[in-house]
Amino acid sequence: MYFPTNYVWSLAVVATLNNGGFIDEVDRACKPVLLASQNGDDAGTAELYAAWAAVADRLVAKAADDEAAGRRIGAGETYYRASLYTSQAERLQSPSWEGRNAAYQKSIDLLLKHVELSRIPLTRVEVPYEGSSLPGYFYRAPGDGPHPVVIQWNGLDSTKEMMYYSGFPRMLAERGISTLMIDTPGSGEALRLRGLTARHDTEVWAAAIVDWIEEHADELGADPDRVGIVGWSLGGYYAPRAAAFEKRLKLAVAWGANHDWAAVQEARRNREGENPVPHYWDHVFWVWGVDSMEAFIEKTAGMHLNGVAEKITVPLLITHGAGDRQIPVRYAHETYEQAVNSPRRELRIFDDPEGGTEHISIDNMPYVAGIIADWIGETFASLDGSQVSGPAAAVQPLERSVR
Repeated sequence: MYFPTNYVWSLAVVATLNNGGFIDEVDRACKPVLLASQNGDDAGTAELYAAWAAVADRLVAKAADDEAAGRRIGAGETYYRASLYTSQAERLQSPSWEGRNAAYQKSIDLLLKHVELSRIPLTRVEVPYEGSSLPGYFYRAPGDGPHPVVIQWNGLDSTKEMMYYSGFPRMLAERGISTLMIDTPGSGEALRLRGLTARHDTEVWAAAIVDWIEEHADELGADPDRVGIVGWSLGGYYAPRAAAFEKRLKLAVAWGANHDWAAVQEARRNREGENPVPHYWDHVFWVWGVDSMEAFIEKTAGMHLNGVAEKITVPLLITHGAGDRQIPVRYAHETYEQAVNSPRRELRIFDDPEGGTEHISIDNMPYVAGIIADWIGETFASLDGSQVSGPAAAVQPLERSVR
């Protein structure tokens, strides 16, 4: 809680530090708005963006100097942090803030400079979807392959850039697994720059994405018969729902359970629990493409896994922080208890002193990401006796106790 009275702003600080931000730079970005943070989540977010942008812009100038001097590695690392800071500050803005799209595009441009200079094995991709396309990044595992592929999905307010910042795709690549990070309808670039809004039947998105992987498997070095899915935050609903109905998916991870998001919205209307972003109701109306509470409630009535989780017939990992202030831990138990037809289901609750107790374990994110990556590597290796090419190939599945 860098901002002692402001959970939402503090969440951005923790996410930034766990995704490669430097504590000195983050502190310099936050100090000017300490007083403003006391006025609530919504007030002062434009002021917060300006403070973070000032730090990011100094880094951009430094990176440009490094690039001009031929210091490729230093420039790439610096562009990375400038992108990270811009992205986290943009996430906190109102949908009506006039600078939002420009700020988001800036975060993309800076990240791609980092990718180019740091020679990251990442490629921008477009997945056809209902007359438009879903933008994504494909992070290729080393070697010829064919490699298993993990589709990674956002939650309510994150982006494909944040998936990359997390380091999770790099962790999977070290285990011989490629990652397809996708901005699904209602998130990231799909929402901001293309106007694609969310829907509850996420198997439609999943089918389009798996179709694309199958079509491009050879050029991606991908194994279309070993495709899994991971979703964090609201993705803890999106991913299990997709796995229940899109049977080409071979495993699923709910990185933070979200068994009954419709019920969570009723709780938030009653001011129960914490919100993930400022301007919360404006944000969810934007995500769902509605302009009233009545329309929002109607459009999200199907956002639950009751009667759905039992249709999951592939290995399922559910992780959750015991102290999650946004999504109560009981929802993790509900998904686990209902997923009775999963051949290998595991519930992993993170608590003190281990850490990872907050929402999507953001307080100890790299630690939890590594555990999830290990589970995925082991699970792919166990399917039909297949082997994952890379370090994970030598890892044998372990019996785990359920918590």
